[in-house]
Amino acid sequence: MKRRLASVLVSLVLAGCGNAPRAPGWQAGAHDDLQRFTVSYLKGEGRAESEFARARAELASTGQTALVARAELTRCAVAVASLVLDPCDGFERLRRDVPPAEGAYANYLAGRIAPAEVPLLPEQHRTIASGREDAAAVEAIGDPVARLVAAGVMFRTGRASPQVVQLAADTASQQGWRRPLLAWLGVQAQRAERAGAREEAERIRRRMALITQERS
Repeated sequence: MKRRLASVLVSLVLAGCGNAPRAPGWQAGAHDDLQRFTVSYLKGEGRAESEFARARAELASTGQTALVARAELTRCAVAVASLVLDPCDGFERLRRDVPPAEGAYANYLAGRIAPAEVPLLPEQHRTIASGREDAAAVEAIGDPVARLVAAGVMFRTGRASPQVVQLAADTASQQGWRRPLLAWLGVQAQRAERAGAREEAERIRRRMALITQERS
């Protein structure tokens, strides 16, 4: 599961590297570091940033801006999956030197993609980017990372229904990913509180406490 969970994101980084009989050392190193980063970040582990830094350094050694930009998009994507909705500054510093597809994906993550950019996205994100709002469209995304990213984009753009939020929480729970699970449970708790469902909110808060206590 670890090998395939970040396959879509990592393949973006390595796209266009060719099919040489023997891959250069930086390619294998960056691939492994990005996968470790993705897992560590979603698990809420402190080593995630050092793993990302190693991957980025490997890619920067090639002098290929697009590869470094795709690594930055990987970091921003897992952040969106965990409802960390900060600007993707690492990518923005590189934007003017990267292909349109990378810019389209960054715009998608930021919730401002233009209709003309949708065909440039990875196929599994095009339906959500086109405006579909139902949970079935999110559930149809087979990769759990991509599913959480799509849910995060819907949340960012105000389209995340209770069913989408539940699906995201269930996906994170099934994978054992503490960071997004706490984030999506927090959304559920806040919505329950606003709706006056005090017992439901307290139940969710107890579940969150269990996660954080086991982590400490």
